[in-house]
Amino acid sequence: MALPEMRLLQAAIALAEELNFSRAADRLRFTQPALSKQIFELESQLGFRLFERNHQSVHLTDAGRAFVQEAREAVIHTERAIVLAKAAFNGADEVLNIGRSSGTDPFLITTLLSVRLPLYPGMRINFSSNFSNELARQVISGNLDLAIVTGVPDSPRLSPLLIAESVFYVAMAVSDELSCRRTVTLNQMSRRNWVLFARHMSPYLYDEIQNIACERDIRPTDTHHVMAAEEAIELILENEALAVLTRDEAWRIARDGITIRPLSEERLHLATNLVARADTKSRLVAEFVRATSKKLNGMRNATQQRLAFAK
Repeated sequence: MALPEMRLLQAAIALAEELNFSRAADRLRFTQPALSKQIFELESQLGFRLFERNHQSVHLTDAGRAFVQEAREAVIHTERAIVLAKAAFNGADEVLNIGRSSGTDPFLITTLLSVRLPLYPGMRINFSSNFSNELARQVISGNLDLAIVTGVPDSPRLSPLLIAESVFYVAMAVSDELSCRRTVTLNQMSRRNWVLFARHMSPYLYDEIQNIACERDIRPTDTHHVMAAEEAIELILENEALAVLTRDEAWRIARDGITIRPLSEERLHLATNLVARADTKSRLVAEFVRATSKKLNGMRNATQQRLAFAK
């Protein structure tokens, strides 16, 4: 039997993870009919069904579950083979595949790019972007060697290195009554319009905000969801909304009538970690994490020394 093409494996993996034709097609940048055609083609080649579907739902069959698990590994190894081959062609001996989110502090990216390993002089870093929770999943699955993630809960399958920590910020109109305060709490935001990042961008942090609000009976008048900080600008200025953002996102829109204040909530600190698989056997990954930790500690010590002598 001829082996299925890579495009068919990727279609099956996407559908298995989304269990929804529309979402899987969007993820693959296909039309839904095109995805349905590929799944039918794959099942015809295999001679058995991978999915049970009707108008309301999609489910993996037992055979589909076993197939997708191995197909995912096959795609990972194929993609890695291509990356390593390209690196060898371009003269790099080793490649580290590192994930990051679009909101990752550029300073952290620069820091990682500046790490040098004597044992791997030809090392090259290949960055890719996604949401933090998806990046963590890709590290666990082996699709990424490392990832910079923010707001991802502890997992026994991940080994984290804390590389940054900060608080949320609240963006508001300069005329807002809360702008006279040095910090803002969720209690002070009750009965106001809120702007939050969409839940799928960081489910853990989104749920934590909602849980605290529920515990204290804090009720927003309305909650608007955005994908980028810039989408909050009009809501802040026109609807007198309060936007809960990361530090970098908040600073980016703090202009033209918008100001920001730290959100003073002990349970809502943003921890940014460099994560690897807890069971990784890669010496390259271990050396890179060790060197990154040493570099960051050196930079923190240098900053503290300068502050100590500042007048």
